[in-house]
Amino acid sequence: MRKFTIYLFSALCLLLLNCSNDTKHKSVNHNRGNNKSSEQNISKNQIIIDIVPFEGTPPEIISSLFEALKHFCPNVQAKSTIAFPLNAFYEPRHRYKADSLINFLSSITPASHVSIGITVKDISTSKGNIEDWGVMGLSFQPGNACIVSTFRLNKQKLLDQLFKVSIHELGHTQGLDHCEIKTCYMRDAEGKNTTDEEIEFCPKCKEFLVKKGWIIK
Repeated sequence: MRKFTIYLFSALCLLLLNCSNDTKHKSVNHNRGNNKSSEQNISKNQIIIDIVPFEGTPPEIISSLFEALKHFCPNVQAKSTIAFPLNAFYEPRHRYKADSLINFLSSITPASHVSIGITVKDISTSKGNIEDWGVMGLSFQPGNACIVSTFRLNKQKLLDQLFKVSIHELGHTQGLDHCEIKTCYMRDAEGKNTTDEEIEFCPKCKEFLVKKGWIIK
């Protein structure tokens, strides 16, 4: 009788242990399923950024920008160098019309992509009564294309300033307006180079871009 009681007790413990392991295993699989679904949603929302260098742009500039941008949007591609469209050249000032460059980039940008053109040449646009206003960058808001020039950037801080102007213009393509926070990347330069004062996206701009699939810590 005693042996039978010990046997029965041992069997009962073994049964409880197996039930506990089964429950734990199912919980882990359920969590994995949730994580996979979350990752798929993030990937689905993320845009693909195409860095498009115009002729004359040094490769090291593109490499630096590529490394910087992929920390914010991992789907970044560096495309081959392309020629300037003939209709973009503004003969009176010997520089290129940013609007024309954006229109050209937009026409060659695939769906779900955003193109950012990079050039070392001077670019300009119309502003109010000024027909030819020199700029560091310009973008569609929202849209699928923008353009950035290194011509007006500080050559000693060129790579850092190029990144900040680029992330600003890309923010516009996502629908972001100019920001009143002076340290935010989306600050309005108001005709000046204020990039040294910009250090990050403010909480409001950050939240906006995270919802668009950007990765901002």
